[in-house]
Amino acid sequence: MADIVLSRKPALAGLSLPSKAGVAAVSDPGATARFVYRGAPELFPPAFGIALPTTPMRAQVEGERSALWLGPDEWLLLAPDADGSAVGTALGDALAGQAVSLVDVGHRQVGLVVTGPRAADLINAGCPLDLDPTAFPIGMCTRTVLAKVEIVLWRTADDAFHIEVARSLAPYVVKLLRDALFGVA
Repeated sequence: MADIVLSRKPALAGLSLPSKAGVAAVSDPGATARFVYRGAPELFPPAFGIALPTTPMRAQVEGERSALWLGPDEWLLLAPDADGSAVGTALGDALAGQAVSLVDVGHRQVGLVVTGPRAADLINAGCPLDLDPTAFPIGMCTRTVLAKVEIVLWRTADDAFHIEVARSLAPYVVKLLRDALFGVA
């Protein structure tokens, strides 16, 4: 049975997002619908518009929709917020009666985009992963930590990352990145 909770809240309203010319910038990716699908990949319906990635720690992108592999039976689905209600309804209807779970987590977490030639260095100020492109290539995603906070980290370009973080911890992450950014030479 697909469980759906539909809720929309503003993203990072009121948070000061830093940037430093020639180093990195942190920005809000805008209003985004977020769902977590738990279940067998073969049960996932085409209603989302893209297939789930089945390669561990990889993302699949088509247009403005993305699916990030978080575990053997778990994917984070991202879509424009304007599509959120329609996506939730379409997926919920298609998954009805299946032994899966679909949960709208748009109320729970927010995204940040870190871009620039030193984006990896900025994230490494609090993240222990090797973010060299040979170790963490474009399209790779994983759960990790940024200082004390669990995040989902996704490399979207050579010099760009998408971070998903719990909404309540976003101010801490923004402050951490701001402090690290202005400490980066």
